[in-house]
Amino acid sequence: MMDNPIPEEYKGGVPYLNVHDAKKAVEFYRKAFGAELINEIPRQGGKVAHAELRIGDAVFMLRDEYPEYRFRSPKTIGGTPVNLLIFVPDVNAFAERAAAAGASVIRPVEMQFHGDLQVELEDPFGHSWFFASRIQDMSSDELQKSASAANL
Repeated sequence: MMDNPIPEEYKGGVPYLNVHDAKKAVEFYRKAFGAELINEIPRQGGKVAHAELRIGDAVFMLRDEYPEYRFRSPKTIGGTPVNLLIFVPDVNAFAERAAAAGASVIRPVEMQFHGDLQVELEDPFGHSWFFASRIQDMSSDELQKSASAANL
């Protein structure tokens, strides 16, 4: 057994996206989100069995749909019940680059009750992404008061 069976870069949950066209998705994420491609494993038929990318310190993985294993993309199932959240240093610049590369702005950059400047984007593959920059740290009490004032 290894000394550390949990690799440092995978300490938290790692999103694993199913997409309709993984090669196009990798290129989109690189251009729109500045993602770094860590590795890619091909699958027969020109498909991608596995790709690992990183945005800052946030790691995510993706692969082409594989219906035999019930790996279906948002395009196939008609939407996604999952939102991905990544903090970035400058959410305004990030959102501008992503929109210019083809991301749809679902909710524009705006201040949220929880102290984050945040944008909601949808990528061309049907995945929902929140990108945020922390503007104000809040205690639990402050967060509760702010949420109450926002009528949540």
